[in-house]
Amino acid sequence: MEIRGLSAIEKYAASKPATDPGEGKGIAATAGRVIGDFATTLAQTEETAKTAMIGDADPHALVTALAQTELVVETAVSVRNKVVEAYQEILRMPV
Repeated sequence: MEIRGLSAIEKYAASKPATDPGEGKGIAATAGRVIGDFATTLAQTEETAKTAMIGDADPHALVTALAQTELVVETAVSVRNKVVEAYQEILRMPV
């Protein structure tokens, strides 16, 4: 019996669960979580802005919320641009 072959099979069997997406670990679950976080950030910023307009919130909280929202929106636009770029690359591929 060859020891090297057996060792390779054992290592493959041990590493196989690492590639199993499992429940809640797939791309759809991650995308759903990211979209939920995006919506939550926008809602929190909107509430902070409303509170600041009435005069109940401090200006520092408003500036922080707006900066956080700006970062989230820039990230979403960047991801969208990468997806569009990838789609265009796929369309340019020869059949």
